[in-house]
Amino acid sequence: MRLVLFDCDGTLADTFGLIVETMKRCFSDAGLPEPEDAAVRGIIGLSLDLAIYRLAPTVPDVEIPHLVQGYKDAFHRVRAEGTHSEALFPGIEPMLRRLSAIDDLLIGMVTGKSQRGVRMIVELHGLEGIFLAVRTGDDCPSKPHPAMVLECCAELGVDPADTLVIGDAIYDMQMARAAGAEALGVDWGAGSPNELILAGATAVAATAEGLEAWIEDWRASAPASKPRFKLSPS
Repeated sequence: MRLVLFDCDGTLADTFGLIVETMKRCFSDAGLPEPEDAAVRGIIGLSLDLAIYRLAPTVPDVEIPHLVQGYKDAFHRVRAEGTHSEALFPGIEPMLRRLSAIDDLLIGMVTGKSQRGVRMIVELHGLEGIFLAVRTGDDCPSKPHPAMVLECCAELGVDPADTLVIGDAIYDMQMARAAGAEALGVDWGAGSPNELILAGATAVAATAEGLEAWIEDWRASAPASKPRFKLSPS
């Protein structure tokens, strides 16, 4: 058996607008200057407490839990307004369904989102039963710590060397490498292809079709003989 672990925000789901608006509301409600869009993009993938600390490093540590709760409260308000979608990126849903039907391939998720946030995404898009192991910011230390990957591997009985981590941020690539897993980037999220390669990605896919083709090649090859690419052709 081999295991593919997907990040969520920026990899499967286009939640950038929702996250930016929520973070700005969180900071505004707390009387803090609103962060720039680019700064918020740079923290996507981190667990919420670490993300907020990165955006507001001068805030006392004792205030971080209050800001975390403020973000959660703002998130539900913004989501209820319906002005920001949580659409899956093009081609992602059919790709996930095809991959989940492969007998010798297991699918999981490793994300800085909360468990509640993951449930919302899964229910919104009818993805129940696809992700056999899920680790979130509620369960493990923030990326790039390898715990999310290692715990999913342990739960499903798969060696990290037989595991592929797919994400859009440098933290995903660093986490994969720290766990001893393969790292594959996508270029439609937070990190540029060069940043992802430098962070440890073996390849960077430009489309869902290219991503699926790379996964199929990886699945069909032995770990020691997998081809090494710098950038995928599609």
